[in-house]
Amino acid sequence: MSLLHSQILGTGKPLLVLHGFLGMSDNWCTMGKLLAAHFEVHLIDLRNHGRSFHSDVFSYAHMAEDLTAYCQHHQLASVVLLGHSMGGKLAMHFATTNAAKVERLITADIAPKDYPPHHDHILEGLMDLHTHTPKSRGDANQRLSRFVSDKGTRLFLLKNLYRTDDGFALRVNVPVLKAKVGEVMTSSVANYDGPTLFLAGEHSDYILPEDHAHITQYFPQSRIKTIPKAGHWLHAENPVAFAAEVADFLGIH
Repeated sequence: MSLLHSQILGTGKPLLVLHGFLGMSDNWCTMGKLLAAHFEVHLIDLRNHGRSFHSDVFSYAHMAEDLTAYCQHHQLASVVLLGHSMGGKLAMHFATTNAAKVERLITADIAPKDYPPHHDHILEGLMDLHTHTPKSRGDANQRLSRFVSDKGTRLFLLKNLYRTDDGFALRVNVPVLKAKVGEVMTSSVANYDGPTLFLAGEHSDYILPEDHAHITQYFPQSRIKTIPKAGHWLHAENPVAFAAEVADFLGIH
């Protein structure tokens, strides 16, 4: 089995950070450096993302197998898991199927439920860039703007762009992710009895008040906190408040 690519910062208790759909470990470098003062932080690229391997197979079960292999390779017997969005769903899935390996769980702006598809326009835009190589970053931005009007979202997506001998390419495996996006929207969790923190963005609708009972049902030792002045990318939009909640939950002073 191929090994997931990661960036490892700091020393101490292993803390694994799992990015969201169409993201990568680089999105978490700033937060990773803050946490590395207290932990051995593993910023991981999930399969078909970042610098990790590409595969035609994509599901939470397969990504959990990747994490198991990663932990075995790095001899990590017990870890803290922090996952955002899709990475949060993977963290929940892994914790409920490997409870003995997960000391604490943090999920950022995601609930243990199915979500309706809402990435179609983004994936169409990325397919355009995948099929017709951009001549420059400006060209890629201009073409993507036809599908994604929000500048912040475009900048997030264009972090996947890298230079090749022929121009530019995307690190994400767009054809597979487009075909398997339904897998990302699903939820497959059992009970996890360890300490769990759910962080919700104040301006995000990914965790709704009616989700709280569902969260408590599956994660009885959970607490739910709201990050003010933040939407779905809460760790980037309000990193101070995000880091403070994580520090409090993990007992960092």
